[in-house]
Amino acid sequence: MENPEFKIPLLSQEILDGIVNKHLDIPYCDQSPFQILDIYLPDDCDGPYPVIVHFHGGAFLFGTQRDVNFESMLRGLKRGYAIISVQYRMSQEARFPALIYDAKAAIRWIRANAKSYSLDPTKIAVWGPSAGGYIVSMLGVTENNPAFEDRSMGNAEFSSAVDAVVDWCGPCGGFLEMDLAIRENNIGVADHNDPLSPESRLMGAPIATIAHLVDLASPWKYAHKDVPPFLIHHGEADPIVPVQQSAKLAEAIAKAAGEDRVRFQRFPGQGHHGEPWYDTETMSDLVLDFIDSVLRPGEKTC
Repeated sequence: MENPEFKIPLLSQEILDGIVNKHLDIPYCDQSPFQILDIYLPDDCDGPYPVIVHFHGGAFLFGTQRDVNFESMLRGLKRGYAIISVQYRMSQEARFPALIYDAKAAIRWIRANAKSYSLDPTKIAVWGPSAGGYIVSMLGVTENNPAFEDRSMGNAEFSSAVDAVVDWCGPCGGFLEMDLAIRENNIGVADHNDPLSPESRLMGAPIATIAHLVDLASPWKYAHKDVPPFLIHHGEADPIVPVQQSAKLAEAIAKAAGEDRVRFQRFPGQGHHGEPWYDTETMSDLVLDFIDSVLRPGEKTC
């Protein structure tokens, strides 16, 4: 479902038509028409399939589970993964932490319905760019934290834990740190503290006036010794989400869980997600190799 407030490029119909085994616009909750997901299954291998769950970007404000940036994630079908793309409530409809509630409700739904779609509920990786990177990072660091889960949304008996996290340039190091870093880097416009910034809209007030609440919304604060393995990618010339955001999250994970629990790759001269370099097969292969190493080490891919 496309957000009516914004128009963004969508996956081409040719790509969609080329995937035979798919199930689109499935509700995972009934509070909003935006609580839907799409399931894509490999055509040439048998399940149960390990799962990659995608959460789209869009400044917490726009985007769809079927936007054009999702194409790179679909390459996982060739390796035998089920690919699930999730839509969630955005900031013009609901404030933080609603999008995290939605993400966890989607993971619980996937586990509850795994048999129906030949999914392996013990092997779930999550992957998201930008705002989606923030969501998947929160999934990875807040397992079993009741402040970030509303089990009344359905499938309460199932876990929302994930087994691997891929964060592409998510704002995970504290929203109030972003403008400082942008000025330090001299790249981009330092406008995240503005009353109508994406972060202020997500939080429901100008973030500079609610510092304590913003602190509670920071993924890096929740790093602990049992977090799942993380892969973090970030362009050093990102003008929207400064690279320091990922560096802070990676440092927190390494300190809490050990350096082997996080792989942080910086890309000199590269910008924010949505630029062509993120959509190359080289970048996809880096992610899929990481997910293979976590979910099925030593196993043959499809």
